[in-house]
Formats: sequence, C-alpha cells, structure tokens
Amino acid sequence: MDKRDVFVQIDQMEEQMGTLYSELGRMKQHIKELLEENKRLSLENQQLRKLLKDVDHADAELPLVPITAAQAKEITGEGHDNLARLYHEGFHICNVYYGHLRTEGDCLFCMSFLNK
Repeated sequence: MDKRDVFVQIDQMEEQMGTLYSELGRMKQHIKELLEENKRLSLENQQLRKLLKDVDHADAELPLVPITAAQAKEITGEGHDNLARLYHEGFHICNVYYGHLRTEGDCLFCMSFLNK
C-alpha cells in the first residue's frame, strides 16, 4: 500500500464522518421537533379530556343570555389569563414562536405581550 493511498483513504473517511455528523444533526433537530409536538399534543389532550369531563358533569342546558360590556371585558381577561397560563406551562405565546416549547428560558416577545 502506497503512502498516497493511505492519505486518500483517510480523506475519504473524514468526508464520510462529516456527512454522518451533519445527518446526525438533522436527525437530532427532527427528534426535538417531534418531542415538542408530542408534549403539545399531550397537554392539549389532557385539557380536552378535562373539558369533556366538565361538559359531561354539566348536563343541564343553560339558556342563552346576551353578554353585557362588563362581561365581555371579563371574558377578554380570561383569554389573557389563559395565555399567561400557557406561557408558564412552557409554551411560547408570541406571534413569532406561538405554540412551540420554550427551551431556553424567558422569551422577550412573550414577556412584552404579557406586560401589555
């Protein structure tokens, strides 16, 4: 075996290792996205089961009553509270990353939205 052949083989192995490393990075990103989706779907499933359980317990139908302005303001406050709850559960509520898991601490976009 010639010295040149050895260096050619080493170069080929190095190229193959680089390709494998980039492939591993892509797979790691895909797994991260799948885990985020799984967590999001698990939480959504849990909330839907809770909602379904609450609906089953409230079999009596309530008559429809028009909403006053004060009640509308209270409902808007509920929406803000729900978003705050989602944020504290670890999800983004900003328009940039809405619904994604927060993996690196607080998000400035989300925080600015909550402080409005």
